[in-house]
Amino acid sequence: MRKIKMFVPNDKTFVQGCEEYLDNCCARNLHDGTIKHYRDSIRQIQKYIDGDMYIKDITKETFDNFIKALRNNKNLNSMSIYTYSRDFKTILNFFMRREYLQTFKVQLMKADKKPIETYSDAELIRLLKKPNLQHCSFTEYKSWVIVNFLLSTGIRQRSLMNIQIKDIDFDNDVVNINVTKNGKPLIIPLNSDIIKILKEYLKYRSGAPEDYLFCNVFGKQLTKSTLYHQMYEYNKSRGVNKTGLHRYRHTFAKKWVLMGGNLH
Repeated sequence: MRKIKMFVPNDKTFVQGCEEYLDNCCARNLHDGTIKHYRDSIRQIQKYIDGDMYIKDITKETFDNFIKALRNNKNLNSMSIYTYSRDFKTILNFFMRREYLQTFKVQLMKADKKPIETYSDAELIRLLKKPNLQHCSFTEYKSWVIVNFLLSTGIRQRSLMNIQIKDIDFDNDVVNINVTKNGKPLIIPLNSDIIKILKEYLKYRSGAPEDYLFCNVFGKQLTKSTLYHQMYEYNKSRGVNKTGLHRYRHTFAKKWVLMGGNLH
């Protein structure tokens, strides 16, 4: 027999519910980047959903009208529409679990995902050409080291930014990745080429074991925007119009598969 369950409406507004959802994200110890994503996404969602609307009054029609409004916005591509609708669905499911509104099924539209174009062999030759250490800046040299490191390890940008000098284990030829997307540390082997590059790099970078491996010119941790800008300028200076650090990860994966590696 099914247990009788009562639905008790509440008078929380959508804005109040969203703040409660963000507080819940913090309580679950989600990454700061994930929480920032939801906060930014909620800001966009509230352009289409009245913040003073009571959660109990949200229906499937509310969600369907939200999707229609997104699709009518010519400035949004299919991926942005999918992201905002997925996040709205996540928040609505949170409300349903809290019994703030009646349960209904939310159907997401499919996004037209375009595959990320990897760097070609010709572009890699340009990007991997070592700069003249007697004439280049530290930023250019560091960018060259980063390119080699990304193509050797395939790690994400956030992981790269949080590597400390002590995480490089030259005795065992590995790097300890302590900041990852799923929160689980990784130990990644390093080939002889990148080990040689890192040893030389550390002679110029110097620093204490607790310092970040890849830093700005003042020895401090790189910000996401600074790293993006520096790598953008590096690519352009090498005559490579493609940009984006995540593209290196895709290039690494492609090369790995072509060499017989398994991504699972």
